[in-house]
Amino acid sequence: MEDVAAAVLGLLGGIIGGLLGVGGGILFVPALTIFQDMPQVEAEATSLLAIVPVAAVAAWRQSTYGNVRIREGLLIGALSPIGVVAGVVVANEVSQRVLELSFAALALLIAFRLALRAIRAESGD
Repeated sequence: MEDVAAAVLGLLGGIIGGLLGVGGGILFVPALTIFQDMPQVEAEATSLLAIVPVAAVAAWRQSTYGNVRIREGLLIGALSPIGVVAGVVVANEVSQRVLELSFAALALLIAFRLALRAIRAESGD
């Protein structure tokens, strides 16, 4: 990956991470697979490394606004490594096609749920 492209991707990931709380991974993985022709499993692994500073800085800044729920964050964070170990094993055993389709399905499901929630909130339901 060219340094300029990596810098732009990092900046965009940081903006999106701070704005939407996604840690940049939702941008990094597709960008690495589509624009850099990186295999899905490598894009996921690279994204996981890249989001560490994004998440740390975003959580710190959000905490200055009083938006971080420490107890919930620590509970989620404490239990996540167990799932990560299992997920990494599975990611390295299944085909790239399965990983790509799974990522796309998750992104679509999340997009659908968020859109539905926003529509319901606007209509007062």
